[in-house]
Amino acid sequence: MNPLESVPAEFFYRLPGPAQGQRPGSHRAAGGEGGLEFRGHADWLHAPDARRLDIRATLRDPFQRWQVRLHSPPRAQTVWLVADVSGSLAFGAPRRKLDVLADFAASLAWSAWRAGDAFGCAACDDRLREDLFHAPARQAGRALALAARLRALHPVGQGSRALPSAAQWLGRARALVFLASDFHVPLDELRQWLDAFAAHWLVPVVLWDAREFDPQATPGLLPLVDAESGGRRLLWWRPSLRERFIRSGQERRAALQACFAQARLRPLFIEGTFDADAVTRHFLQG
Repeated sequence: MNPLESVPAEFFYRLPGPAQGQRPGSHRAAGGEGGLEFRGHADWLHAPDARRLDIRATLRDPFQRWQVRLHSPPRAQTVWLVADVSGSLAFGAPRRKLDVLADFAASLAWSAWRAGDAFGCAACDDRLREDLFHAPARQAGRALALAARLRALHPVGQGSRALPSAAQWLGRARALVFLASDFHVPLDELRQWLDAFAAHWLVPVVLWDAREFDPQATPGLLPLVDAESGGRRLLWWRPSLRERFIRSGQERRAALQACFAQARLRPLFIEGTFDADAVTRHFLQG
């Protein structure tokens, strides 16, 4: 097998503010010295560096103080994936939403490593999944290993009540957090999720499958199973009910977008398959 076939797809993300890491990286930073990005001027008394004297800025200064150019070096940033691995993520055809999550996780871990960022992962259902926890590190091999563990999961009858508790694993330093879930929870509970991660730069990643809101079944009895509770139910599938399902999907999308907008967040919708280029476009359009 060609080794390049096992390399995850790469996408590019950007931070909504200056990176706060201490290690060299690829993101714009607010402090530091010796970089290439110009960030302003300072008085000679505060930045005595003769190599960066700016004569023109000095002549424009009304008090004729010597002005020194300040430059910031690029910095690294910690990136986290907080994943919902509840029972509803096992839904999907021909691929489960968990498999799509695995593709996204591998791509994110690989992209973070390529950018020089530390990548960490936390996963939850009704409890914190310590078996899926990875502390932030710069490891290229983590991408494929994490994807394999997610694909091996078979969650049944599990909710996502522990997800806000994952914020305690992230620490106090601001990080870029990708919160991946299908977000099939009441809006009040969703707001609690967003509040739990308010100290970080949050990117909601909505994982949906087209059959959730349009089973595309033939008219007749349709068996349905609640992936999180395990409950079963029979419905008489008919055109009017199909229209209601489709309309409920549209209403749910609008409600999620409104909830995220209130928190000044732009959700990333991944429906059916993962496309790394679409993720890059999401950040370029932000």
